[in-house]
Amino acid sequence: MTLANIPPAPELPGARHLHSGKVRDLYELTEGPHLGKLLMVASDRLSIFDFVLETTIPDKGEILTRTSLWWFEQLADLVPNHIVSTDVPEAVRGRAVICERLDMFPVECVARGYLTGSGLLDYRATGETCGIALPPGLEDGSRLPSPIFTPATKADLGDHDENVSFDAVVATVGADTAAALRDLTLKIYGRAEEIARARGIILADTKFEFGVPKAPLVEGVAKQPSRGPIVLADEVLTPDSSRYWPADDWQPGRAQPSYDKQIVRNWALSPESGWDRASGEAPPPLPPEVIERTRSRYLEAYELLTGERF
Repeated sequence: MTLANIPPAPELPGARHLHSGKVRDLYELTEGPHLGKLLMVASDRLSIFDFVLETTIPDKGEILTRTSLWWFEQLADLVPNHIVSTDVPEAVRGRAVICERLDMFPVECVARGYLTGSGLLDYRATGETCGIALPPGLEDGSRLPSPIFTPATKADLGDHDENVSFDAVVATVGADTAAALRDLTLKIYGRAEEIARARGIILADTKFEFGVPKAPLVEGVAKQPSRGPIVLADEVLTPDSSRYWPADDWQPGRAQPSYDKQIVRNWALSPESGWDRASGEAPPPLPPEVIERTRSRYLEAYELLTGERF
């Protein structure tokens, strides 16, 4: 399945389906105490190389939801978040949250403490990442002198996010808001990196999404947003939105072992899968051992970070 061919979202009582992404299904609540709020459901879907796989990873949606909720608690004194309640319909209990409607900023707010991925590709081509000059001699996995803000555009479903400069963010949301998003992104990353490191995990990079409370309607017309408090939304610091590495295995100059779906990517690109990425066809179903290893990595990250048993 391509990203444009995501399975239909299940019907839920008291909720109207609005949108489905690679992993999450979004609903509007049409009855009950949270009428008009959003219901965000994390599925067990997994995507690689612009394909949503037919194979799902058991418990992935619940692991992601519980990870986000734990991190929202750790960050509550730094930034408000969009969570209203976890009292959700029984069919999605454990992997869904009720959240506020926000006017979202059209920016992926990325913080990097280590050089890898698209940041590494930019650096190798230009010596910079998102317009930020970096020291010479850095390798894949090098720790940066200090964390940097490397924003990206929010791509449409099936397209790639594109790294942009800070000036591009200023042009999109204004200088004051751009500075606030940058400062908040780096502040949250700093807190999270410290917490993860104390648990034996390196937070190499991560992305956040922010919004502001929706403006109320006045005689059927929306008021101009007051640009009230910036609110942290969507998922936060999960293995889907972050690169987590085992600290004991960190070794610059090579790809790092990670707590994410890299296992699936590696298998899909291996001769074992029989898949040709250039064919335009979807990857084949995952074998049971790859499913279990992937689930185990997500679960291990959750339990190491939170100290809780799943």
